[in-house]
Amino acid sequence: MSKEEKIEELLTRGVSDVIDDKHLKTALLSKNKLRVKLGIDPTSPNIHIGRAVSLWKLRAFQDMGHTAVFIVGDFTGRIGDTSDKDAERPMLTEQQVKQNMKNYFAQAFKILNKSKTEAYYNSKWLEKLGFLELARMASLFSLHEFSSRELIAKRLKANKRVTFHETMYPLMQGYDSVAVRANVELGGTDQRFNLLAGRTIQELYNQAPQDIVMTELLEGLDGRKMSSSWGNVINITDEPNDMFGKVMSLRDELIPRYFELATIVSIQEVKTFLAKTGNPRDQKLQLAWQITSQYHGKKLADKAKADFIAQFSKKELPKNIEEVSVKPGSYKLVDLLVFTKLVLSKAEARRMLEQGGVKVNEQKEISDKEIQLQKKNDLLLQVGKRKFVKIK
Repeated sequence: MSKEEKIEELLTRGVSDVIDDKHLKTALLSKNKLRVKLGIDPTSPNIHIGRAVSLWKLRAFQDMGHTAVFIVGDFTGRIGDTSDKDAERPMLTEQQVKQNMKNYFAQAFKILNKSKTEAYYNSKWLEKLGFLELARMASLFSLHEFSSRELIAKRLKANKRVTFHETMYPLMQGYDSVAVRANVELGGTDQRFNLLAGRTIQELYNQAPQDIVMTELLEGLDGRKMSSSWGNVINITDEPNDMFGKVMSLRDELIPRYFELATIVSIQEVKTFLAKTGNPRDQKLQLAWQITSQYHGKKLADKAKADFIAQFSKKELPKNIEEVSVKPGSYKLVDLLVFTKLVLSKAEARRMLEQGGVKVNEQKEISDKEIQLQKKNDLLLQVGKRKFVKIK
């Protein structure tokens, strides 16, 4: 692939918009080494593959010889960005953020080349800003510009609360670009206002405005935007078998999107494969293998594929089923499902029972009947297709 073709794929694959497209293409064709910035707030403990879309894009810039600048927003994470929310995002405590971000760099380095990455916490510079500095940046934007953002406008129209601290977030993300002297910033389409704010604020500090590459948002397993708060995610820390199984549960119509946004297989290879392989199950097997191998390596991806086929095609039980000890006695099935953590609540347990999603000793149960557990009387509980626990 020529340099021009690599640049074309870099700026089009999974990309919604580029600002300034002409300027960035010229810079990429030159011998200049660009500083490419991506920031992620630790609002949850895990990075999911939807967030990883921008991380893989950052890796692509890195592979072309540019400097990857990765920022964990330990300060902005406490303030909270509501760009993608239809309600106010509660401010997190310092302790919550610390707990969430424990493994963020380790997760990011599953994708990025650690030795060639500049890594920062943005509290390093944001904690030092005073009111005068914030006022200078705030004077660059009108209240109307903030309130006209789509989700903010909807909330105002619905008389939902919009707090003053939400107006501060774009200033802080923009100042991140000043602090690291970014030439390019990456972010999802929901970050448009914040990304553009960076360009404006850089000019205040006599820096050339950064170019912007906005990546598309990846749908979750249920078809909505992938979000940790909705639980429709595939985390890059998921165990290989769990990751493989989640991809296999994907809606068929999302297969091409996941190949484009969640894998690093070339677009031409993807098109050829999808055209040649018409069966969605076979397409998903390859997709699941590819995604699992990206985060866990080919050997574990091969094993996850073999385990999945054995379990679901040959109807074999998975190996190494978790075992839980329970005292002999009489138990409601709902209580057992919650105790063994196969479900999160009694409500979920009852819902799964009503839907026929629960099996006891490989037989479907249709009611919350009492179960007598005696010594040496093992019990196999199953919820859905992938969750198993053996009660000893």
